[in-house]
Amino acid sequence: MSAAETPVTAPSRRSRITPEREAELHAAVLDLLRDVGYDALTMDAVAARTKSSKATLYRQWGSKPELVAKALRCTQPVSLGEIDTGSVRGDFTVMIEHSDDDQMAKDTALIRGLAHAVHESPALHKALRELLVDPEINGLQVMLQRAVDRGEIAPDCPALDFVPHLLIGAFIALPLIEDRSVDRSFLGDFIDAVVFPALGV
Repeated sequence: MSAAETPVTAPSRRSRITPEREAELHAAVLDLLRDVGYDALTMDAVAARTKSSKATLYRQWGSKPELVAKALRCTQPVSLGEIDTGSVRGDFTVMIEHSDDDQMAKDTALIRGLAHAVHESPALHKALRELLVDPEINGLQVMLQRAVDRGEIAPDCPALDFVPHLLIGAFIALPLIEDRSVDRSFLGDFIDAVVFPALGV
């Protein structure tokens, strides 16, 4: 863990800030991340950009990796586990409808830029897994389990465990293969052509 990531000693209770102020802070973090990259992003820079104190930032987020992970998390349009239309096709349709092409492009670029930092920083890797990746995977599993319970997907379908891999793989592979970011059109086509057939839907 680098000095920039090391949290200061803080009270266990975090200060309360308004949702609007939290969103403003997260947006500033993502702007800085795009401007300078993860390694050069410091809590001092975030404090200056947001007119906050470092003590406030550490009380609220604990560390630089946690701050970055939560800032990325706030860009997610909807929790997958909360989507329940009564059918798995309807659930995926709502997921796509809530996606934003511009935001997906920004997120893809940020994640690509963080790839090296993740390998260099176990703390960042842990924060991204706990605060960004795992909640999305858990929400997806809840959505798929409801489809199993409704009889839409066979409980022994071998593809059930690999749907997260398919979706994450699409976001990684498309920029590499076609030099473009995933958008709603591609995501819909990919789910229809790959995910649904794999699930037997």
